[in-house]
Amino acid sequence: MENKNWWKEIVVYQIYPRSFQDSNGDGIGDLKGIVSRLDYLQQLGVGAIWLSPVCKSPQDDFGYDISDYRDIDPMFGSLDDMGMLIHEAGKRDIRIIMDLVLNHTSDEHPWFQEAKKSKENPYHDYYVWRDGVEGMPPNDLGSIFGGSAWEWVPEIGQYYLHLFSVKQPDLNWENPKVRQEIYEMINWWIGKGVGGFRLDVIDLIGKEPDLKITSNGPNLHKYIRELSKETFQKAGDLLTVGETWGATPEIAKLYSNPDGSEFSMVFQFEHISLDEQEGKGKWDLKPLDFQELKKVLSKWQTELKGDAWNSLFWNNHDLPRIVSRWGNDGEYRIESAKMLATLLHGMRGTPYIYQGEELGMTNVQYPIEDYRDIELLNFYKDRIEKGYPEDKVMESVFAKGRDNARTPMQWDASDNAGFTLGNPWIKVNPNYKDIHAQESLNNPESIFHYYRKLIRLRKDHEVIIYGDYELMYPENKDLFAYTRTLKGTKLLVVCNFQKYTTHLPLQKELAETKQLLISNYPNNMSDIEMRPYEARMYLIDTLNK
Repeated sequence: MENKNWWKEIVVYQIYPRSFQDSNGDGIGDLKGIVSRLDYLQQLGVGAIWLSPVCKSPQDDFGYDISDYRDIDPMFGSLDDMGMLIHEAGKRDIRIIMDLVLNHTSDEHPWFQEAKKSKENPYHDYYVWRDGVEGMPPNDLGSIFGGSAWEWVPEIGQYYLHLFSVKQPDLNWENPKVRQEIYEMINWWIGKGVGGFRLDVIDLIGKEPDLKITSNGPNLHKYIRELSKETFQKAGDLLTVGETWGATPEIAKLYSNPDGSEFSMVFQFEHISLDEQEGKGKWDLKPLDFQELKKVLSKWQTELKGDAWNSLFWNNHDLPRIVSRWGNDGEYRIESAKMLATLLHGMRGTPYIYQGEELGMTNVQYPIEDYRDIELLNFYKDRIEKGYPEDKVMESVFAKGRDNARTPMQWDASDNAGFTLGNPWIKVNPNYKDIHAQESLNNPESIFHYYRKLIRLRKDHEVIIYGDYELMYPENKDLFAYTRTLKGTKLLVVCNFQKYTTHLPLQKELAETKQLLISNYPNNMSDIEMRPYEARMYLIDTLNK
């Protein structure tokens, strides 16, 4: 029998705080801004908000470089503001999920400031150091943001490890003192009333740099089980989700074992890598293989059954907008956005909505000087220096740049889309006059109201949460169709992934007693064909056949 948990039954909404709502006119979103929009999120129907990092940070990597785990960055507000957000969200049955960065800190964290003073300093061993000679790093381990992962510190004649920016030194999880500091900090936040945590790049904490092992190191699960035992398990039923780029279904079963020994669930990214060239990175583009998408999503649906829990997502702060990526952000923006939502929200797992996804917000195409993301700018510089044609480099930036997701939330048609009265930290998408929340709220056929209905259906039909998954017509090149079955109830989800009308081979299934729960086209249903990007969700009563 499936364990029932609140976090299986809700939908999570991710907020990128600097781009959500500015309350004080400095051009940067903040916690008071989020509080002012909680009624909007309550109307949508979400049960939790995942906040990208709001802890104190020099913002080298926009908050994923923390300098004080127990304070809020002044640009976002104060600890009192955080307390108000937790309280006000709670009044609306919404829990706050914090983003914790435990693989590394900022180089401005007091621990690192002490660590680099001398090898004898008590904090030195909080980080990963290796002896060496200047100009000759310990090995050729590379940083995810480009260049070497080792940085020389002349004062002590050693290199420190940074798998990300040079300003993000990696913590040494082999040191029990580091682990204890982290557990105390997490328990402190639990005491503040947060409902859970998203754990950034958590699969890197077991790294073995001398062996050039970064993810899924030999001690990884030992560390996570200890972390969970000392923190999450003491607090009751928290939502905990690990970001695990290297996870396979087998590894995911360890992370999200139903016994609660590690996390509630993980983010895995196998489907997200399907439009990049094999063996290369995200910037080397290739068209999406639709058959492969069906295969990968279905694999995670079936292989985790009973042994682990899925998180379901198309978008986040690191990914381009799904309607521009795999939908159609031109003629069929509304239809394709609704189709992609239907496909995902009918699956087994906890769905995540990224801010603006419920409005059908799109990618942007800016000149390079208007982008802000460190990863994107490093990529551009590197490729141009290597002689790649600029138009090809920009094609990759437009398709995959993280700033696609980070442009300000589009609230209304006023200046800066209602995001700020000041000068926004990054340009607003120019299409905000047509695509914004105010229009969506007033239009019962909008993408927003469609998401709202999907969330309500989840609350009304247990089969959507706990039903078994089965892919139908795996070889069909146009349709993504599957069923979910629980007791005597069957859910049928069928989506046309293409921009043309296609044949619908479901006459037998559609001949049964059925109820159309939701569709992204107004009536005039055909039992023999599906219109461009058409999506339908049926409830079939199998007991009364």
